[in-house]
Amino acid sequence: MTRYLPGAWAVLLPVLLLGPALGVGYVLTYDMVWVPDLALRSDFLGLGTGLPRAVPSDAVVSVLDTVLSGMLLQKLVLLGGLVLAGFGILRLVDGTVAARCAAVSVFLWNPFVVERLWIGHWPVLLGYAVLPWLVLEGARLREGGRVGPRLLLLLPLGCLSASTGLMSSLALLVPGLSRRDRRRGALMVLLCLAANAPWLVTGLLHVSDATSSGAGSVFGLGDEGSLPGPVMALTLGGIWNAEVVPGSRGILPTVVLATAAVLAAAAYGFRPLRRRLGARTCGSLVALWVVGYAVALSTWAAPGAAGWVASHVPGGGLLRDGSRALALCAPLTAALVAAAVERLAAHWHERGPRVLVAVTAALLPLALLPDVAWGLGRNLHAVSYPDDYSRARESVVRSDADGDLLVLPFTAYRAPAWNDGRKVLDPTGRFLTPDYLASDQLSVSGRVLAGEDPRVPAVLAALRLPDPAARAERLGELGIGLVVREHGVTTTPEYDAPVAGTTIHDGPELDVVRLDVPVHRRAVPVTWWVAAGIGWLAFLALPLAALLTAGWRRRPVDAGR
Repeated sequence: MTRYLPGAWAVLLPVLLLGPALGVGYVLTYDMVWVPDLALRSDFLGLGTGLPRAVPSDAVVSVLDTVLSGMLLQKLVLLGGLVLAGFGILRLVDGTVAARCAAVSVFLWNPFVVERLWIGHWPVLLGYAVLPWLVLEGARLREGGRVGPRLLLLLPLGCLSASTGLMSSLALLVPGLSRRDRRRGALMVLLCLAANAPWLVTGLLHVSDATSSGAGSVFGLGDEGSLPGPVMALTLGGIWNAEVVPGSRGILPTVVLATAAVLAAAAYGFRPLRRRLGARTCGSLVALWVVGYAVALSTWAAPGAAGWVASHVPGGGLLRDGSRALALCAPLTAALVAAAVERLAAHWHERGPRVLVAVTAALLPLALLPDVAWGLGRNLHAVSYPDDYSRARESVVRSDADGDLLVLPFTAYRAPAWNDGRKVLDPTGRFLTPDYLASDQLSVSGRVLAGEDPRVPAVLAALRLPDPAARAERLGELGIGLVVREHGVTTTPEYDAPVAGTTIHDGPELDVVRLDVPVHRRAVPVTWWVAAGIGWLAFLALPLAALLTAGWRRRPVDAGR
């Protein structure tokens, strides 16, 4: 019976962590914005004026929520992703029940998972979930295994954003590449390129403006409480946004205890881990840890250099969020803890001490972060959109207006009362159906960071024009045909001003105005459509090949042979 405990633990912890987030409605927190029906649009394919930061995740969601409702799909992603992570680390560490339960606790109940969940980075969590699986797949391929449906499904799942795509590729290639089989190594590289093709191709189309205005110095590895970022990173913490750091991370004794436990596990568990996994696979985990920690540390030690890279090197912004790279450190950390627990428990032959070691190891991560249980201390729970959002969507669909949708007030985040005052990236544009333009300027620690979409400063200039008709005329020149305004949002004239047009919806939450001016729509070059199409075909080829491969393997053998 005890053999089922690790699997049960890998399911129980995600449920305990999410709690009320699994209720009816949508979890809206910072960058996590889900809507009932996310309409597919060209911007989601990477063909908009801004950088393709949400490629391919938005397009994948917009297709999948035609099968499942957005609400159910979000629950599946959150709960399923964490469960997938738990079972992945179980496959990686193997060993005794005590060791495996300890590994699950360390891998699921840690600051990285908590802070990324709170800030809404669900593609990062999916990428995190597949890391141990990809390490095992890489090791299996290195030993002569074939590419199977598991790899073909998990690799694109880990590449739903650019940064996670890089980490997922490393998790496969570092343990998988071998000098003795260069052909197999080339195949793995091609698989990684295909899984990342949508954002790679569309990113190259935007290469001339693929920089981030020095924001790297703001988003680097941060200090938590009285301890510096490099120390907090040892226990997988150090996110730049202090608002999503659990209160328990500010209690010095608990953080010191967590750090000491990780260091002790590294010293005590490395040799047995190396024997269990083999020198090459264990060395791969170490290499991934070094890369993740080094990237995170570089943004803490040299924030100015990180900002320069983000500002001047196309694509350099991928590395600006330093603590995101700590995902690469998690598999080794959990595996070392598991090996240390197994070695420690082996010193006793009596059942009592062995059980005590197992229970202590499994519960210690929870005891060090007690305030994140049940929806991060009820900071995550599901809410419902006001009915006025659906009515506004229907009005927009009926209007058949030309051009993109502009969301006012022209600020990025909201804290609506119907979301219990929790901060969230404005969901209005995603709830409605056209391509939309929302502000991508961010305010961090009182500093306003310029966005990356060239139309954003042009809209701000249009809002400063002296009368509503002039504003409408200028917005039409920018390709805007509809303006939606949210009521009750605190703002200033700089970010909101009346725009002339015909009101097609006037509700308690939103009003929508159709501009009665010529709209100069931005023409997407045919070459862009072709290039993006090739990238998307490469991406979709992987799950399609997985389905075909699985079907082929299950085909019954001809009895006449």
